[in-house]
Amino acid sequence: MREKTITVEIDERGNSSVDLNGFHGKGCGDVADALRGKDTLVADRKKREYHVPAAENRVVHNSTKR
Repeated sequence: MREKTITVEIDERGNSSVDLNGFHGKGCGDVADALRGKDTLVADRKKREYHVPAAENRVVHNSTKR
């Protein structure tokens, strides 16, 4: 499993930004929503990984019939 990193930056004025690395698909948005809570969203920039479906939930069944 790939490592996931959340980077939160807060400037001198109290403005914050969040950068999520290692997340794919809707999981990234879910984490960002949870971190934001009831705060107001000013800008939302989605990375390329956001548009890639998460592979972690895929199940592969290999079977051979004899």
